[in-house]
Amino acid sequence: MLFSGFDIVVIVLVIFVILVLFAGIKTVPQGYRYTIERFGRYTRTLEPGLNLITPFIERVGARLNVMEQVLSVPTQEVITKDNASVSADAVSFYQVLNAAQAAYQVANLENAILNLTMTNIRSVMGSMDLDELLSNRDAINDRLLRVVDEAVHPWGIKVTRVEIKDIQPPRDLVDAMARQMKAEREKRAQVLEAEGSRNAQILRAEGAKQSAILQAEGQREAAFRNAEARERLAEAEAKATKMVSEAIAAGDIQAINYFVAQKYTEALTSIGSASNSKIVMMPMEASSILSSLGGIGAIAREVFGDAGNNPATLPPLSRPRPAPARSTPPINPSTPNPFNPDPER
Repeated sequence: MLFSGFDIVVIVLVIFVILVLFAGIKTVPQGYRYTIERFGRYTRTLEPGLNLITPFIERVGARLNVMEQVLSVPTQEVITKDNASVSADAVSFYQVLNAAQAAYQVANLENAILNLTMTNIRSVMGSMDLDELLSNRDAINDRLLRVVDEAVHPWGIKVTRVEIKDIQPPRDLVDAMARQMKAEREKRAQVLEAEGSRNAQILRAEGAKQSAILQAEGQREAAFRNAEARERLAEAEAKATKMVSEAIAAGDIQAINYFVAQKYTEALTSIGSASNSKIVMMPMEASSILSSLGGIGAIAREVFGDAGNNPATLPPLSRPRPAPARSTPPINPSTPNPFNPDPER
């Protein structure tokens, strides 16, 4: 089949149109931005999707990933403020916000961010002591993020995070820090033990103080009660003495007999219960004992009246036990008996 010249021209035109369409249609994937250059000059940025450009006049300049990317910072030696050498590595997260600035403001974007992060790690960590460096990673990360983000801002880059992965001091320094921590722990333990002992002594002293106070209060209360009891006893004794005196003044001789008999009995009781004498020699005549019993019987008849004459109504009298002899001088029989002033009765 032979083609004429017109057919060849038409075929060439169709092929040219197809090539122009392919050259002018650009598809940008999601997460990327393409820069367009017209005769080598930046004109615009293509967004994700289907885009048309002028073929043979405009071309794609740079294809940039605008998703957040991770940049690993290699391990490097850092000299701290107190001249301690440590090894540190980090990781940086960044994102392209302006594709034109990222493409035309800096060459080799990742290398630039990496070197900028490394130099700032040395600057920030070198301005801190070793103890501060090991205990304040959050502060280091914040300072690094602020410094690096400010430095890459003209490039259309946003540094979202800078994290220190590991800080490795020398082995001998780690051993020294372990000994220091152990000594600090032992110091705290001794301080706590001393404080506990002091608190225990204070509590014991407080308890002894409260016990002494309560004991003193108890003794004071007991003394007050004893004084009150002695006062009541003295009042009763005074009242009894007054009644006996009034009875004697009224001519009742039995009152004085009762009073003397009571004192005599109390004296005998005191002598018999004394702790410094085991044997008491008390020579007494039977007539004195009988006269004393007669005086007590007279007092009973005076008090109870005729009922005292009835033996059934009176309590049985125990047979008097012979009193032991005492070392006191014997009583003169001619001496009148105080319990029986009238011997002939």
